[in-house]
Amino acid sequence: MSTTSLEGLSAKLACLGAGALPDHASIQPLHRPNDIYRAYLIPIIAQLTGSDHQLVSESIQIPTALAHGDLTLPVPRLRLKGKKPAESCVEIAAGFDHPLFQKPIPSGIHLPFFFTPRSLPRLILPYVLDRGDSYGKNPTAGLRDPSSPELGRKKVIVEFSSPNIAKEFHAGHLRSTIMGAFISNLYESMGWDVVKINYLGDWGKQFGLLAVGWGRYGSEEELAREPLKHLLNVYARINTEFKPEQDASKAAREQGLDTAEIESKGLFAERNEFFRRMEDGDPEALALWKRFRDISIGRYVSTYARLNIGFDEYSGESQVQTTSVLAVEKALKEKGVYEEKDGSWMIDFEKHGSKGLGLAVVRGRTGTTTYLLRDVAAILEREEKYQFDKMIYVVSSEQDIYFRRVFKTVELLGRHDLAARLQHVNFGKVMGMSSRLGNVKLLSDILDQSKESMHEVMRRNEVKYAQVQEPENVAEAVGIAAIMVQDMSGKRINNYAFDMERMISFEGDTGPYLQYCHVRLNSILRKAGLTRADLESHISGNSSSLDEDTTDKHCMDLLRIMCQYPDVTTTAFRNLEPSTILTYLFRLAHQLSSCYDVLQVVGASGGRDMMLGRATLYEAARVILENGMRLLGLSPVDRM
Repeated sequence: MSTTSLEGLSAKLACLGAGALPDHASIQPLHRPNDIYRAYLIPIIAQLTGSDHQLVSESIQIPTALAHGDLTLPVPRLRLKGKKPAESCVEIAAGFDHPLFQKPIPSGIHLPFFFTPRSLPRLILPYVLDRGDSYGKNPTAGLRDPSSPELGRKKVIVEFSSPNIAKEFHAGHLRSTIMGAFISNLYESMGWDVVKINYLGDWGKQFGLLAVGWGRYGSEEELAREPLKHLLNVYARINTEFKPEQDASKAAREQGLDTAEIESKGLFAERNEFFRRMEDGDPEALALWKRFRDISIGRYVSTYARLNIGFDEYSGESQVQTTSVLAVEKALKEKGVYEEKDGSWMIDFEKHGSKGLGLAVVRGRTGTTTYLLRDVAAILEREEKYQFDKMIYVVSSEQDIYFRRVFKTVELLGRHDLAARLQHVNFGKVMGMSSRLGNVKLLSDILDQSKESMHEVMRRNEVKYAQVQEPENVAEAVGIAAIMVQDMSGKRINNYAFDMERMISFEGDTGPYLQYCHVRLNSILRKAGLTRADLESHISGNSSSLDEDTTDKHCMDLLRIMCQYPDVTTTAFRNLEPSTILTYLFRLAHQLSSCYDVLQVVGASGGRDMMLGRATLYEAARVILENGMRLLGLSPVDRM
């Protein structure tokens, strides 16, 4: 009977002499195996100490190191009276006895609990294999009301990547793309209804500058050959010419001078005039804008496909309705938030209790709108369209103040409820692209060069290379893993240095190393001549084939790490840190590496039964590794 039902799980526990599975509101034994043990631990500790069940549940922790137990109880958290915590630890340990746990040994004021070697393989292996690609997921977490599933799932909008059509697709957009895709995957795994939006920077004065540049330097031939690169080159060229004017305007502002004269001539005037034509609906200006927008989106779609990323909506500033913008302005004026100064309309956030947010122009003196006004209007439109429970913007930490302004503006409209549903998930910079990549600007170029670098590494072993089907696709998958793992290895708020040589290495904690680990696990069944059906048949009989191996620390520690994966995904869901998942996967990979020589499958001394038991152990580990890699957005390969 499958462990995916309470009946099946209870039957498995009965075979271990555990008794009926206790029920507790905070326990989810069908989604987290640690909760099975926790379910039995809570009432025992409550009875031994006279503590409230809820307090005990909140006090039990998962240690950061295996040496400190599978679960641990910091006894002071129970607030027991009359005895010192260390004495209480000794008393609790003396009275504790359960077939799923080893006898606890107090450690100061902590009481560590270790799962029994007999229970772990009998519970964890079927638990993982019964669930397969759903192990680590929790579809009930996204329900509006778990007690009333008919009310449906909560909805989250994740806005990420969002390149500007008139500017380069730089490394910052790569980070946003990787992080946003991970967060989307994470919310989907937790049962939320996810809407992925790519909100293109397809409106604004920078597009007016591109149009001016196109008039001077545009080439239909170059556009046909390399459309996106040509547009970027045109923009870079005209932007270089524009920079002295920008610098002059900035210097005048810093001196408290009026910049109107500077901005009324030269490229300033040409740029502003073209954008004014766009906002006025001039057919010729909009036709050029639409052409460049369509070219950019077409190229982005194909590039995102290489990363296994699809968006539900390609939106942009241009899609925000004029009526929505005017409604926001009207409300801001009625509430006394909008102020006119020197022909521009602005918000002084300092006057409204937001220190550090300064003064923001919302509509410029030429009458054109700014990002802030359009973004606030977009929020109101999305609320009406999607009725979302949460909206997440995955954007660089350089935009921290800007998003604080956006959210504060929503509050100033009187929509505190809506502002509370908005979240900015930020991240640090990518520092110094490797010289190996030259002056790469497009994401597609980064992917191409990482793929080729990986392909070169694969070709060095001619024998293995000959066995790989579709080596180009494998090199692509491994190359993408190299880029993404380097990006996600540290906390997302940290800056990191892009290093191609380290990135493609099979040594250390890299993407290629993870792919190699999956390839090695994938080869075990093939080399042993076993099938997945053989393993499923083996574990269905509550086999004791790993009993001898569980006396080995390598085997036990591997099982204990495997047990933790759903708790790791739960933690990642709270902190939205891909490094939480990645760190776990490397722990799993390192533990596996220590097991291979000790727990061999082919030629196992215990005959076929032990061979099946060990193969089952490795296959369950492979399932977890694959699940974690896919959650991060990686595509595990079978051979390389």
